[in-house]
Amino acid sequence: MSTDYGVLDPGAARRWGYGWDPATSSASQPKGRRMTGAEYADFPVCSAEANRRMMLGVDVKGNWLYAGTRASEVDEEAKRDPRLREAFAVWSRCMAERGFAGYPDPLSAYADPAWQRAGNGNTLHTRHERATAVADVTCKHRHHTAEIWHKVRAQNQTTDIERHHDRYASGLQALRTYRANVAAVLRQFG
Repeated sequence: MSTDYGVLDPGAARRWGYGWDPATSSASQPKGRRMTGAEYADFPVCSAEANRRMMLGVDVKGNWLYAGTRASEVDEEAKRDPRLREAFAVWSRCMAERGFAGYPDPLSAYADPAWQRAGNGNTLHTRHERATAVADVTCKHRHHTAEIWHKVRAQNQTTDIERHHDRYASGLQALRTYRANVAAVLRQFG
């Protein structure tokens, strides 16, 4: 998705629907030569050594990735919030008025199996998909769906951080240690 709230850009929706320009995905592919057989054979040992160096001093049994483990639960709590449920209901009615009934929320429109996502997550960009995405963006803009969604999520995140402050703080410290390890390796190898 282009954002946590789905597609928000009307131009992108008109052109690509719920997918993206296939030319942009190939631009992110690695450049240069393939590994040699000898390099490939050494890869498991090198990878293990690199991982050891990156994780040096990081408490992996503690709260190393705590924020990530909480994200889906916090998002589920947001979906139960009456303000967001109402915002999704308004968005859904707006979609129905435009001929796209049956979507209870923007995520269900994005995830519609009719878009036939490929293994890389891209879609077929059919006329119907693009029209649906345009209606989705229009309804989100008209009824401030993404803004309400963001506000509810942010409030839930703040509450969760207050409730579990020590675990988040520990996770933050682990991330700082990890980043310092990465910086040290980059300095060493330039």
